[in-house]
Amino acid sequence: MSDHTSTGTRSRREFLKTGTALASGVGLTLGLNSGLFAAGSDQLKVGLVGCGGRGTGAAGEALQADSQSKLVAVADLSRNAIEMSLENLRSNNRIEKQIDVADAKKFVGLNAYKNVIESCDVVLLASPPGFRPPHLRAAVEAGKHIFTEKPMATDAPGVRSVMESVRIAKEKNLAVVAGFCWRYDLARRELFARIHDGQIGEVMAVYGTYLTSPVKPMPPADKRPAGITDLEWMVQNWYNFTFLSGDGLVEQAIHTVDWLQWTMGDVAPKSCTAVGGRQVPAHAGNIYDHIEVNYEWENGARGFLAQRQIVGCHNENNLLVMGTKGTGYIKGGVGITGTNAWEYKGPNPNMYQVEHDEFFDSIRTGKHINNGDRMVTSTLAGIMGRMAGYTGKQVTWDMALNSKQVLVPEITSWETKVDVPPLARPGVTPFV
Repeated sequence: MSDHTSTGTRSRREFLKTGTALASGVGLTLGLNSGLFAAGSDQLKVGLVGCGGRGTGAAGEALQADSQSKLVAVADLSRNAIEMSLENLRSNNRIEKQIDVADAKKFVGLNAYKNVIESCDVVLLASPPGFRPPHLRAAVEAGKHIFTEKPMATDAPGVRSVMESVRIAKEKNLAVVAGFCWRYDLARRELFARIHDGQIGEVMAVYGTYLTSPVKPMPPADKRPAGITDLEWMVQNWYNFTFLSGDGLVEQAIHTVDWLQWTMGDVAPKSCTAVGGRQVPAHAGNIYDHIEVNYEWENGARGFLAQRQIVGCHNENNLLVMGTKGTGYIKGGVGITGTNAWEYKGPNPNMYQVEHDEFFDSIRTGKHINNGDRMVTSTLAGIMGRMAGYTGKQVTWDMALNSKQVLVPEITSWETKVDVPPLARPGVTPFV
């Protein structure tokens, strides 16, 4: 099972050929293999776990990718979120007739994901990241094709679980597509293909930024609704807790981590150090609002990443890849300066749609995409950076991979007690 989006195994011309076909609207091949689908039907039954904005978007893109797919089951922790998601999807007249979710297939609760997985051929996993490892394991064990949002875990035990799930998915020849959406952007595919072709020479350093405002600020305690448990309050504000989101580096800026990994051919970094902290009151949350990470690879190349989520500051989301013959850049445009100067001028279809077009095409043709290995590496590289920043330690890849720190407790009900560690203090917070 090859990773059909890996620039390390495919030539630039192959990438351009694929991208051009998608951009012209002929990327989806509907040569059907009835053995892939339930009851020998050409219809693909789609299930959605996590009905927030990203999950709703993924469901819409999935249905647009394949006209013979139907959304048949959904799950969320909130009934209201389910209804809002379905209303949003039905407002799109291109897919309205593909939405066939009976009331009995609207599942609510902590274990609702199991009901969705039982009901579909293709499952879209878009719940808070802390829940991702068990959701992914259940889906692969059930033999479902999977779209899974990023990141894939929030702690090392979760990553190790995902690694095992990837192994199972390979054995079962399942399609697994990761929500690292920039891997499906045609301009960036061209840039990284040229970098891997040697057009900027040997990569010496890469610098990425994700400087923006908070995704979901933690409200003060007096805004908490009466009658809900501590866990319900945390899940409502999931972004502000490391066990649920991973933090801003691991959840949002993981896209920039993925750019660094893409640059380096998805080879894991050897080690990293980091500095970070919190400037704005956390209101009982425990994530940093800024961090800078310094990665080092075995070949001596360095990667630097700056992440911040604070209102009223300079915003940017850029990348510079510095080589011996030039510099690759994602900054306003996408291109290269130096000996082989170039700027991307090709088509720019929606990368989220390209991602699902290729996902469903791979299912229909039986040439299943599996992003599993690289999605694990990028996720752990982000967690590794957080570990270094929160503890003040130099963290090696092996230390991160073998960490015994369990952030996500075994959650059995809304009454489950979760011990949330205080905001980390470098030099005081131990590495576990």
